[in-house]
Amino acid sequence: MSEPLIRLYPAAYRAAHGQEIIDVHQEMTADMPRAARLRADADLAAHALRVRLGLDSASPAGRFFALAAPFALAAGAVDSGLHLTRWYAGLVLSPSPVWVQLSTVDGAWGMYMLLSLLVCVGAVIALTGRWGPGTGMAVCGLLGTAVQWAAGARVYGEGDIAPVAVLLTVAVVLACPPDRRGDRQLSAAAGAMAAAAWFPVVVVNAGAYTGVFGVTTDYGAWPMLVLASTGAVLALRARSSGLREVGAMATASPPLVAHSYATVWGDPRPALGALLLLSVVAALTAFCQAVRRRR
Repeated sequence: MSEPLIRLYPAAYRAAHGQEIIDVHQEMTADMPRAARLRADADLAAHALRVRLGLDSASPAGRFFALAAPFALAAGAVDSGLHLTRWYAGLVLSPSPVWVQLSTVDGAWGMYMLLSLLVCVGAVIALTGRWGPGTGMAVCGLLGTAVQWAAGARVYGEGDIAPVAVLLTVAVVLACPPDRRGDRQLSAAAGAMAAAAWFPVVVVNAGAYTGVFGVTTDYGAWPMLVLASTGAVLALRARSSGLREVGAMATASPPLVAHSYATVWGDPRPALGALLLLSVVAALTAFCQAVRRRR
C-alpha cells in the first residue's frame, strides 16, 4: 500500500527519500492490525500532501503556520468567549428572573452558545498541553457555527463575514505541521494573549468601566490591539524584523475582525482600522529593531 501512496509526494522528494520512506513504513506497519495500518497509511498520505503543498515542518510556510496556529485558536476562543460572557452578563444584569429568560432562548441561540462553549473549552485544553483533543473540540465548535450560518441561523450579527472567519481559522489551525503542534512557549503566549484580550472587555460589558487603559472597547479595538502587541513582543524577543510575527498575527486575526464587525452591526470601518493597526505595529516593530541594531 505504501508504494502507491509514495506517488503523492513531489517527484524530486520522491526520488531523494522515496525508498527510505517505503522501507520505514513497511517495517512500521508489518505487525499492525488493519485499522492501525489504515491510520498509518492516512498519516503517510497526509504528510505527502503537506510536502506537496509546502506545509511540512521543514518549509517556511509550515513554520509560519506553526507560529500562527496557537494564536488563531486563541483568537477564536476570544470571539466565542466574548459572545458567551456578553450573553451571561445580560442574563445576570436583567431584572427578569433567570428562568424566565432561559425559557425564551430559542434552539438556534442555545446551540450557538453550546458551540461557543465547545470552542472555548477546546482552546483551553489545546493550549494547556493536549493539542490533539483540544483542537478537535474547538474545530468541531467552529465548524458547527459555520453550519448554523449555512442553515440560515444568523444569531450574532456578524453577517457574511462570520463563516469566512471560521473557515480561515480552521484552515490555519489544521495547516500547522503535526510535529510542531503544541509548542509550550507559543501556547503559553497565545493563552496569555487570549486572557488579556478577553478579560478587560468582560469587565467593560459588566458595567465596571467604559474603557481599558485609555483604549475604547466600543468597536472591538482592544482584542486586536492585544493581538498586534503580542506579535510585536514576539518579534522583539526574537530580534527579527517583525514581518513574520505580525504576519502570523494577521493570519490569526479573522475571528477578532469578525467580532469588531459584529460589534458595530456591519460597519466595515472598525474592522479595516483593526487590520490597519496590524500594519502600523509591523512598521513600528521594524523601526525599533533597526534602531536597536544600530546601537
